[in-house]
Amino acid sequence: MLEELFVSRVRVKILQLFLTSPEELLHVREIVRRVGEEINAVRRELARMEKFGMVSSEWRANRRLYRFKKDYLFYRELLGLVSKTSGLGGNIVKNKAKLGRIKYAFLSVRFLRGGSAGTDEVDLLIVGQMVLPELQALVADEQSRREAEINYSYMDEAEFIFRVRRRDPFILRVLMQSKIMLIGDEEELLQGVIV
Repeated sequence: MLEELFVSRVRVKILQLFLTSPEELLHVREIVRRVGEEINAVRRELARMEKFGMVSSEWRANRRLYRFKKDYLFYRELLGLVSKTSGLGGNIVKNKAKLGRIKYAFLSVRFLRGGSAGTDEVDLLIVGQMVLPELQALVADEQSRREAEINYSYMDEAEFIFRVRRRDPFILRVLMQSKIMLIGDEEELLQGVIV
């Protein structure tokens, strides 16, 4: 899907790597190994991306390391695109029909950047009629890939509306966190919260 938006398949793979990887700095050879492309094609794309201000590089012990710039103008939009096509978010979008009737689903930006959830934070919230074993399988796969626990919550639409109307502190905190919507409209999601 991203190939439709970006001409270079190599750039798409590099973007997916940078925006789904918790590591800040990556060496060219590590990038080549993880994207499965030729080293010259990767170097060429990294040079273009650096020229456009998407990545920056620095030298450490005779090694050039690259990082994606979080202050890049379209960082948030690219993070949203990648989160809907890769990893847990991509699997939720791709398997939407198997998961039941989902009204809303979102991932926290902190989770997408590789951070861990606090005790009252949620990495993933899904609202709708769920096929729980399907969701649990997707979450378990992502947990084993990340080697970290994913804090997620799900509820049907009636419970969600009830908790929003009651101004439930947990729901309000979760809804106010920085998020990327996978399914549903954020404005509609927040409609009953912001009065």
